[in-house]
Amino acid sequence: MDTYSVDVVYQAINALFQGNNPKEQEKANKWLQDFQKSIYSWTIADELLHQKRDLHANYFAAQTMRNKIQNSFSELPPHTHESLRDSLITHIGQIDEQTDTVIVTQLSLAVADLALLMASWQEPINDLIKALAPHPAAIWPLLEVLKVIPEEIDSRYLRLGANRREEVHKQLDASAECVLKFLYMCLQQRDDVSKERIWNATLRTYSAWLVIHAFPLSLICNNPLTQLSFRLLNEPETSGKLHDNATECVCALLSCMGTRHDHENDSMEAQVFQAVCMLEPAYHLSVAHEDTDKTMNFCRIFTSLCEAFFYDMLSSDQPQPHYSLKGLDLVLLCVGHFDYEVAEITFYLWYKLSEDLFQRYDDKLTAHFRPHIERLISALYRHSQMESDHDGLIEENNNFYDFRRKVSDLIKDVAFIVGSGACFKQMFLILQAPNTTWESTEAALFVMQNVAKNILPEENDVIPKVVEAILNMSEQTHIAVRYTAILLIGELCDWIENHPESLEAVLNFLLYALQQKNGLAPAAAIALTSICSACRLKMVCHISGLVEIARSLDSYQINNDVAIGLLKGISLILTKLPRDQLQPALREIVSFQLQPLSQLVEIGNNGAEATENLQKGDRNDPVYWIDRACAIIRHTNPEIPDNVEHPTVGILTDAWPLISRIMDKYQSDLRIMERTCRLIRYSIRMVRKQAIMLVEPLIKQMVVLYAVQHHSCFLYVGSILVDEFAKTTDCIAGLLEMLQAFIEPTFSLLQLENGLRNNPDTVDDFFRLASRYLDCCPLQLVQSSLITPIFQCALIACSLDHREANSSVMKFFINLLTWGRSNSNHRHAECRPLIIELATQHGGALVMNLIQASVFQLHSYMLADVAEVLHELKQVIGPAQMQTFLANALEALPKKNSGGCVTATQQQIDEFSTTVIRADTTKSVSQALKTFTRLFR
Repeated sequence: MDTYSVDVVYQAINALFQGNNPKEQEKANKWLQDFQKSIYSWTIADELLHQKRDLHANYFAAQTMRNKIQNSFSELPPHTHESLRDSLITHIGQIDEQTDTVIVTQLSLAVADLALLMASWQEPINDLIKALAPHPAAIWPLLEVLKVIPEEIDSRYLRLGANRREEVHKQLDASAECVLKFLYMCLQQRDDVSKERIWNATLRTYSAWLVIHAFPLSLICNNPLTQLSFRLLNEPETSGKLHDNATECVCALLSCMGTRHDHENDSMEAQVFQAVCMLEPAYHLSVAHEDTDKTMNFCRIFTSLCEAFFYDMLSSDQPQPHYSLKGLDLVLLCVGHFDYEVAEITFYLWYKLSEDLFQRYDDKLTAHFRPHIERLISALYRHSQMESDHDGLIEENNNFYDFRRKVSDLIKDVAFIVGSGACFKQMFLILQAPNTTWESTEAALFVMQNVAKNILPEENDVIPKVVEAILNMSEQTHIAVRYTAILLIGELCDWIENHPESLEAVLNFLLYALQQKNGLAPAAAIALTSICSACRLKMVCHISGLVEIARSLDSYQINNDVAIGLLKGISLILTKLPRDQLQPALREIVSFQLQPLSQLVEIGNNGAEATENLQKGDRNDPVYWIDRACAIIRHTNPEIPDNVEHPTVGILTDAWPLISRIMDKYQSDLRIMERTCRLIRYSIRMVRKQAIMLVEPLIKQMVVLYAVQHHSCFLYVGSILVDEFAKTTDCIAGLLEMLQAFIEPTFSLLQLENGLRNNPDTVDDFFRLASRYLDCCPLQLVQSSLITPIFQCALIACSLDHREANSSVMKFFINLLTWGRSNSNHRHAECRPLIIELATQHGGALVMNLIQASVFQLHSYMLADVAEVLHELKQVIGPAQMQTFLANALEALPKKNSGGCVTATQQQIDEFSTTVIRADTTKSVSQALKTFTRLFR
């Protein structure tokens, strides 16, 4: 298999698909991948398609042709484009009923991508219809090609560019009537065997063209295709696939209407609205026949109808509600369906409605929708009910659990429309009704739980009765009812804070539940955490009981995440203790976590062997205890003046030898190191400069470990040390030595093949560290020999398309260039000439890399940071120098895309350049950059 030929490629395909030796198959696969990247694959794939020896070879050839056009079209000289086009059309024309659909799809995509890329192909749609439509066997593949052309326009692989996309849209608009006539012709199919297949393909193609708004509304509202879609939806005998495709057509039609905000087509829109409303009987029929797939289709249509008329429904300048408000009644019909998966389809519409009403803050408008939201909440209450024969609690991560989580989010979003208090009372009435089943009670408490936080703490009518009933609930009550009731108590924490007389009884109730072994403990712990957070001052007198809870955590049936939450709540109470009580209480609670850690460190081996038998989340996992200690330290934040010793300094000093031993023993385990570094971070943040005694030993140990293990969390801890201690003159030299020690292993790692892409956390944390130096001791860094290699590394890292890592690189440039500005009164004026020299020397490379990265690598949401760097650079070097750098960078961009179409005209390049040079704000540069990069995407 050293040379490429048709026979050799056949051998490799056979070895891959029909061989029995895995090693030989892997070898053949690698060889075929290399073949696909070669220039020879164009002609050989074409020959394979002509020969049609077997299914695997045909599929491989079709896929190769599609991949080459998509990714390597620039390999072909322009004079070969026409012969490639003609050959592909020939292949499409030879497809018959027996051709595998996967091959048809790949060939169709190949033709579609070629039509989009090949600038010299002026009328691809008309040419394809003329060439293939006269042949009955070619109708199906032609429909497939016509379907994928509009779908591929925005393909990120093709990188057509905005100019070419605009040309293509004009081509498609010009061909729209021709396409419609062809699609009408396809509906006349008389052969019953292939009729449904052609109709399905026709409707899919029609949908694809509707989605890109290629047809004017006047041509689509009442044409034969639209009529067929509604007819198929109304007929109960319609097959599932045809029903799906008719649904897609109607939803696409509605999406067209939703983007047009003029009033020229009001009568046609009303006609479509009425046609959708007339689908209601068909919906009821699908429910009666228990055809859930069709029911879901109708639900999608009704939801799309409301989204299309969304702003008409919300129009507040009319005395009467818009007729489209009736669409919500259709949606509520679906929400009332017995299958909660049908209701879930509508959720986004309700989120969108609640968000818009909240932003408008119009009581009169909101009142129009109150009846609908009341019905929605009633339906959600019913859907949230568990099965009456269900024992125990809902298992986490099953479908119903996930659904209830979404219901919870939705109720919280829409409750303000009806009022949280009114919703709470509505559910309370259900609880008071005679003969209420346990599942109804639980669902009502579930709804109440989701609105409880928004009820005024002064409420004295319903809540006292609810709290009393929960506190007096018998042990014979279904476990799920008790579980939800306990969570409700936690959500009423603000009310309890305002009614301290109830606190004692609530705490006793929760402590009892916490000690149970029947599944109630997690709910009790979550509720207790909420009450600790809301009633901090009132809970101080209960600190001894809370310390006992912390001591006994592992005796409760709760997982570690819930235990950590409870420790967080207890820590918030610790914060409110007098200083003389804080230290002993905190020391005791921290010791509950550090003692087991100390025992783990003492036993077993060091290095990789220490982590071999670790079970994540087990008590023998150091992370189990480190995370708990971290939660305590993070949330204990007493207000201590800088000139007074922090009560936790002694605790931190005593804990340091243990932390140091953990870092040594488990140094090869990234997860344990990250958690340990997080503990160090929160410890230093809590005592701030009073942790200075740890700086030297911590730096020494981190530098040694980082050189061996390359864990980026050490860089992050380094940035915390810089932030806290770099303003202390005595520490600066040592901190710069730390940076120098970090640089060599960092650069060695990033210079490996794909080093940047494989280590985004290292890039992120390293440049975050460098930025901290620029924030806290810029002069010392800029004067050092370290700044140039760091700058050069940042130049290379510009192109990394990892959100956080790229953001840190850009932040480094911004922080650096800020010190070179002339229009601000800096503390370090000596930095300015050094920054100007650096920017003048490397600014051209910076602009070049930023423009290249923006055009070819970075996502559009990253460009705001790039724009800020360009703007800052201009402030430092001046517009004239910036103009030169920018001109060189723009000149290096490709003038044409792979299909020969102009990427950016000279006028567009000049407009972009002028905007960047003249812009007074980063926002202007950012908008110009986003617009400009679309020309190449």
